[in-house]
Amino acid sequence: MPSMSSAINAHPMQAPNVVRASHVRVLHKGQQTKQAIIDSALSLATQFGLEGLSIGALAEATHMSKSGVFAHFGSREELQISVIREYFGRFEQEVFYPAMQEAKGLPRVQALFANWIKLVAVEIDSGCIFISGAVEFDDRPGPVRDALANSVQTWLAALYRAVVMAKQHGHLHADADEQQMAFEIHGLILALHYEARFLKTPGSIERAHKGFLNILTRYGAFNAPTDL
Repeated sequence: MPSMSSAINAHPMQAPNVVRASHVRVLHKGQQTKQAIIDSALSLATQFGLEGLSIGALAEATHMSKSGVFAHFGSREELQISVIREYFGRFEQEVFYPAMQEAKGLPRVQALFANWIKLVAVEIDSGCIFISGAVEFDDRPGPVRDALANSVQTWLAALYRAVVMAKQHGHLHADADEQQMAFEIHGLILALHYEARFLKTPGSIERAHKGFLNILTRYGAFNAPTDL
């Protein structure tokens, strides 16, 4: 009977490969569990806000122990930041990246706004982390506020760049104020959330679309695309 030493020497990579594969499976399972926790946390946060998140509530929602949830995040603050990153990632996938397939200029600006409106239409019922989080953390400095503010600033910077590009392509008046235009577009979304979700005002989405067309009319050049 060969010794353990000779067996390992005969197949020098076998034992390490078994250990490595087992380690990968453990990591993969751990990542899946953490993602499932984040998904549940995001669902709770859209309903009750980031401050409504707790390890206990999340443990109950995921049918896990508190220690099991805590092991993946370490703190409530880390959990909140993970939820913000997850929301921002989904926001990019639904709003930003599809719009990047459109032609540069006003077609891309229009796509950004149209995708944003589609998301808002869903969030009228589910809630928006960017909106609720701003209310919760507007005057509370710290890592959670920083993560939230950085996400919003990154998105608004992308919107501003799209508006600047529209001007560069001759789709806006030569003297158009790009920052003002981006500000007004953002303002429409904020007004829509307030009117539709809080006040339940009928026709709010249609008014937001009309407001956007008014912005294009005021800032658009005569040679701007006509199929917007």
